[in-house]
Amino acid sequence: MKIVDIRESTRPIASNIRNAYIDFSKMTLSLVAVVTDVVRDGKPVIGYGFNSNGRYGQGALMRERFIPRLLEADPNSLLDPERDNLCPHRIWDTMMRNEKPGGHGERSVAVGTIDMAVWDAVAKIEGKPLHRLLAERYGRGRPANPKVFVYAAGGYYWPGQGLEGLIREMCSYLDRGYTVVKMKIGGASLSEDCQRIEAVLKLLGPGQHLAVDANGRFDLKTALAYAEALKNYGLFWYEEAGDPLDYQLQAVLGQHYQGPLATGENLFSMQDARNLIRYGGMRPDRDWLQFDCALSYGLVEYLRTLDMLQSHGWSPTRCIPHGGHQMSLAIAAGLGLGGNESYPDLFQPYGGFPDGVRVENGYVTLPELPGIGFEGKADLYAQMKALAA
Repeated sequence: MKIVDIRESTRPIASNIRNAYIDFSKMTLSLVAVVTDVVRDGKPVIGYGFNSNGRYGQGALMRERFIPRLLEADPNSLLDPERDNLCPHRIWDTMMRNEKPGGHGERSVAVGTIDMAVWDAVAKIEGKPLHRLLAERYGRGRPANPKVFVYAAGGYYWPGQGLEGLIREMCSYLDRGYTVVKMKIGGASLSEDCQRIEAVLKLLGPGQHLAVDANGRFDLKTALAYAEALKNYGLFWYEEAGDPLDYQLQAVLGQHYQGPLATGENLFSMQDARNLIRYGGMRPDRDWLQFDCALSYGLVEYLRTLDMLQSHGWSPTRCIPHGGHQMSLAIAAGLGLGGNESYPDLFQPYGGFPDGVRVENGYVTLPELPGIGFEGKADLYAQMKALAA
């Protein structure tokens, strides 16, 4: 059993939208196929992966460092000694050979993308949905729960959208079964953002909630000014007010804003996540953690992050990953996370769920598809199959 090839292709996911910090007019991602010599149903098992939006494709790093290390390694060194399968942990160690500690930037995205494809292949070799494999291996006796909470992320700044366009967008999410919707702030004035927030709040019925996301735009003074304006809105959360590495800002914000806060999508290692928990003033009874495995060295590292959180008194149910992809859905179902982000209309075909899966009262139920389940989404699988052909 061995990996015989690893292929990467940089793909556009450009969109005419912006948040408080960046626009997405030239956004890309890396699509990866890990080809094995294992045959199931007359076909070689191929694992697929891609990185989340917001960080661009990482093909150069993959081709120069991480793919050669795997293909040059002794195939036996990448196998699971306890199972007839590949070992994601050994594969991860091989990719990170000769890499210095720290520097958790773009390489974490390159490794995390390949790691996603490896886990897809591992679950397919065992003939199981990834969420069930994860529950069996790491669930501490807790069975997988294929029913996962999801929220609708949108509310970007579109050219000429205006309040009417924002209202139409948010209504469409609520009509599709979402109970929590998220919109951007910080890309307009505080007064204009409050008008936008109040327009959306008027749409919400019982059991429906709004979250807001500043994408790290604010300094402390502005973050606190927004906190004062937001405090009586009853928001689901106030997300990433300041720079993701400004733990002091986050801690001070938590002293002034009593509602739930959320952050973590731009922290790319267990060590950075641990610093947030140690120094960021996050409150395990109300705040949310948004670490994204595809951007932060993959599931192997995410498992370390969950262990760290447990040692600091945090429940995995406080984790709702960024990214809106099926890998995080599988992790949420298999490891008991609090849910997952969803982009109902953006970054397609990479976001969303397998065909036929619908949101019901804020939840989706994962189908029994081997691996991550990419093959159940026809438009996405067409691109994956073309890469592996």
